[in-house]
Amino acid sequence: MRPKIYAIIQTGGKQYKVAEGQSIDVELLGVAEGGAVELDRVLLIGDGDNITSGKPIIEGARVLATVTKNGRAKKIIVFKYKSKTRYRRKNGHRQSFTTISIDKILGPGEEAPKAVKKTVHRKKKEETADGA
Repeated sequence: MRPKIYAIIQTGGKQYKVAEGQSIDVELLGVAEGGAVELDRVLLIGDGDNITSGKPIIEGARVLATVTKNGRAKKIIVFKYKSKTRYRRKNGHRQSFTTISIDKILGPGEEAPKAVKKTVHRKKKEETADGA
């Protein structure tokens, strides 16, 4: 039986340990639901006894994932209070998140399978009225 391959990735300023087939919530990525995401900040890849670590990232390694949901977390209440000075501040916050499903973990030099489409997110140049 082949040991399960895992990776430690960094996205949104946080680090996550992921395996193929796993779903995780990360900071909002700005990709539509059903879109593909390629995470290239891979810090470590473990495959049984073989562990590859980066300094700080592994060049050429990437994790392919699919966005399953964009949402917002439950509201938390931020309440600041100082006694005897009549200082009270009440504020609410809902954190946005993206749920991704890990499809494939690729080491350095490995090619993505043909079935996985890579989406490129680029802003289109706006054309002026005179066509310049």
